[in-house]
Amino acid sequence: MKTTIIVDKKNTTKTEKNTKPAKNAIKKVANTKATKPVIADKKYVANITALLKNFPQWYTDIVLKTELCDYGPVKGTMVIRPYGFALWENIKNALDKSLKAHEYQNAYFPMLIPSSFIEKEKEHVAGFAPELATVTHVGAEALPEKLYIRPTSETMIGNMLAKWLQSYKELPMKLNQWCNAVRWEKTTRPFLRTSEFLWHEAHAVFADAKSAKKNALDDLYLYENFMRNYLALPVLIGQKSEKEKFAGAEITYGVEAMMKDGKSLQVGTSHYLGQNFSKSFNIKFQDDQKLSRYAYTTSVGTSTRLIGAIVMTHGDDRGLVLPPRVAPIQVIIVPVAQHKPGVLNVAENIKRTLTNLHYRVAIDDSDNTPGWKFNQWEMKGVPVRIEVGPRDIENNECQISRRDTLTKTTIKLNQIERYVADLLENIQQTMLVTAMQNRDKHIKRVKTFPELKKAINAGNFVLAPWCNCTECEEAIKTETNGVSTRVMPFDSALEKNSVCVHCGKPAKVEIIFAKAY
Repeated sequence: MKTTIIVDKKNTTKTEKNTKPAKNAIKKVANTKATKPVIADKKYVANITALLKNFPQWYTDIVLKTELCDYGPVKGTMVIRPYGFALWENIKNALDKSLKAHEYQNAYFPMLIPSSFIEKEKEHVAGFAPELATVTHVGAEALPEKLYIRPTSETMIGNMLAKWLQSYKELPMKLNQWCNAVRWEKTTRPFLRTSEFLWHEAHAVFADAKSAKKNALDDLYLYENFMRNYLALPVLIGQKSEKEKFAGAEITYGVEAMMKDGKSLQVGTSHYLGQNFSKSFNIKFQDDQKLSRYAYTTSVGTSTRLIGAIVMTHGDDRGLVLPPRVAPIQVIIVPVAQHKPGVLNVAENIKRTLTNLHYRVAIDDSDNTPGWKFNQWEMKGVPVRIEVGPRDIENNECQISRRDTLTKTTIKLNQIERYVADLLENIQQTMLVTAMQNRDKHIKRVKTFPELKKAINAGNFVLAPWCNCTECEEAIKTETNGVSTRVMPFDSALEKNSVCVHCGKPAKVEIIFAKAY
């Protein structure tokens, strides 16, 4: 599915194909009246910086206070705590199914890469050299060849493919691994940019360029669909500039998500590598004419950065807002006056019912007050909260609150199964539509450099004509204090006789400009 981007009203194009089903899903919740949004006591979120006051600090407060992660003892590293790892596992499991549906097979490759491997591909080593972590000794003994800790695995996997591949009948060969990677970043922030991170990287080998290029695009659309359907991220996709492409690739496609502060976060990339790595590592196969030929390769990857994207796309001043499909806990049950007869029994019955329907459910039967519990689980982003107390039991009902809108509804206990099913789907789709509307509102089409700077400073993405020249791209970045090209949307329409937004030369493409994490 191609992305259609929406710009300001004067240049609005038709909405994306998946907008309509999302809006239809919103109507599925049972016909019950919700109260006004619940406004909680400020003291429960006193340690979270206001989102509009200081967005970077808000983000740091959220990921630490909700126990997604903590700082590791080595600068630039993080410890992913159980709540954060459960979120990553749900993301990983869903994406793994999508990759397997595209015929990728899981494998694992060593994290220690001989320096000679990386140095075989000149563009690759030049691109990663500043970030490479090196192993030179074992104890006091120097190694005969220094080793690099995996920044990415094109070289390691290329070496093994050269060993394994024999015949065209074995193609395509598609391998994926879930692992860690190390890139020694100078400036770090939890999940967004850390010296060590978790990710998947999928590598594929083909007999011809056409099939490899198609696979790179197929993987890109796989990402787009996954991020929309599971993470409620209305990402933009397209080709990256020459300057921004992956070291060693012929073509790089990017997946960009808009954060609430108007900055972009690259949440995935797909690369057509051509024969660059094949020729460096001698990845050959025998074709149907018994001739030896170099293969064509692709790679694609995304990481725990996705957690940061979820936080910064959906979060608010109360804390996390998690998409139901990947939330560690989908429903939290809070028994009110739990010391009174029957309350905990009813709570357990509700949990058992929903768990049997394969929802992720928990009961908070701690000694904290109900008010503390409400705010705690709102902060942790649990999509649905069910409250049940003695009066509710007398009336055969319960209170259900949704995290995304902070609204509360009273329903009968025998309606829980159907209502929760519809509500979780409603929340998932509403989050996507809300994020999509925010994204479309903050994409501006401009023609002049002053307009570009003004729109960027106002917290927007900019779609502008560009000459496709690296020198011009670098000048724009310098003159705007860091604005970079993100992607060239596939379906953008460059107007006739357009000129570059910066240098005034004839424009060759339209591209998204933004500040980025």
